[in-house]
Amino acid sequence: MGPIDYRVENGVARITLDDDANRNAVNLRFVQEFARVTRLAVTNPSVRVILVAANGRFFSVGGDLNEFLAEEARVRDHVHSLTDLFHVGIRHLHRAPAPVIVALNGMAAGGGFSVVLTGDMVIAKRSAKLNSGYTRSGLTPDGGATWVLPRLVGHQRAFEIMAFNETLSAEAAQQIGLVTRVVDDDAFEAEVQRVVDHCASMPKDVLGALKRLMSQGRSISLEAHLDIEGETIAKRAETPETLAVLKAFLKK
Repeated sequence: MGPIDYRVENGVARITLDDDANRNAVNLRFVQEFARVTRLAVTNPSVRVILVAANGRFFSVGGDLNEFLAEEARVRDHVHSLTDLFHVGIRHLHRAPAPVIVALNGMAAGGGFSVVLTGDMVIAKRSAKLNSGYTRSGLTPDGGATWVLPRLVGHQRAFEIMAFNETLSAEAAQQIGLVTRVVDDDAFEAEVQRVVDHCASMPKDVLGALKRLMSQGRSISLEAHLDIEGETIAKRAETPETLAVLKAFLKK
């Protein structure tokens, strides 16, 4: 058994962090598998939705500090090796041609916090928590956290979250835009499945196109973005699946 369980069912790629004994810590074994399974998910043309979830009490506590210290003599090279592979997986999820749904079941800290930030939607248990966790250990964030978080909550709020390492409840995270939905713990699995099923049932590739449009809009002018929107909707309009949906709608 590896630290991550990966399977594809009915158009859904399920990436499940599955090392509860180590609290789903981000270590060399984890990042090797994370890079591998995310590549499988984003290159599979049958995948319509990517679900990132976790088994156990924690989503992920982030970096394995015991492993850092075990490699003290070469810790700089070790951490470079970790982040290189971790960032392969992070890039895969941010650039995925399908929407990424994160099911936040417990504490997400450090690298786990960064994984949560890859979600196009984040469904959280009411008991879940988030904590940046890096700077209290003398480290700086990785996994794209310093790029994504300011864009979600603004520079000052992002700085405060990462400088003070405050623990955010699921409700507090929802209020500032880090979590999409908060559900009672006993309703969590059903709500995650409902959201995943909805996304998987949408016309093929339409949510991936939506995701690309929103990502591109971060770095280009409105004028350039309007051109891309026009080309994208025109291309979507001629796909057989979209035409079928439009015709069925008009028949109603």
